[in-house]
Amino acid sequence: MTKSALFTVPKNEPCPQCGAGLVIRSGKHGPFLGCSHYPECDYVRPLKSLADGHVVKVLEGQHCPVCQENLVLRQGRFGMFIGCSNYPTCDHTEVIDKPDETAINCPQCQKGKLVQRRSRFGKTFWSCDSYPTCQFVINSKPVAGECPACHYPLLIEKKTAQGLKQFCASKQCGKPVTAE
Repeated sequence: MTKSALFTVPKNEPCPQCGAGLVIRSGKHGPFLGCSHYPECDYVRPLKSLADGHVVKVLEGQHCPVCQENLVLRQGRFGMFIGCSNYPTCDHTEVIDKPDETAINCPQCQKGKLVQRRSRFGKTFWSCDSYPTCQFVINSKPVAGECPACHYPLLIEKKTAQGLKQFCASKQCGKPVTAE
């Protein structure tokens, strides 16, 4: 087999733009379908669409609260989630990883609690649960306590060469806190 045969495989499906045959090609983001008359026709489409999340497992005995069909575990662009098996007719979804709430009060608004969240890049951070009213965010694990130097009502825990250490969460202070 030649190299070109590995990268252009006929799909036996007509191009919706010009009617020529579609071929499977390989690009930097994986395989895709493209028109065999490229560059005259520039039609392309992903080979497998994961936008709606492909089904990993059917959750027997659990039913959609909207349409009463079975719920399924799906793998989507942003991780695992639970959705209705009747998608796209029913678009009910449920989050699996709910934010972990801490018992620590938000030092900025004093009303909300800090919750652990995950960014779209997979990094863990902690923010106030009354977002968008309060936009307090920290990237290190919060620890209940008060800074002895500036009396800021929150400490953070960081890994250092000497092990886990606590620091003041205030950006102006940031001093290490010694354990008593």
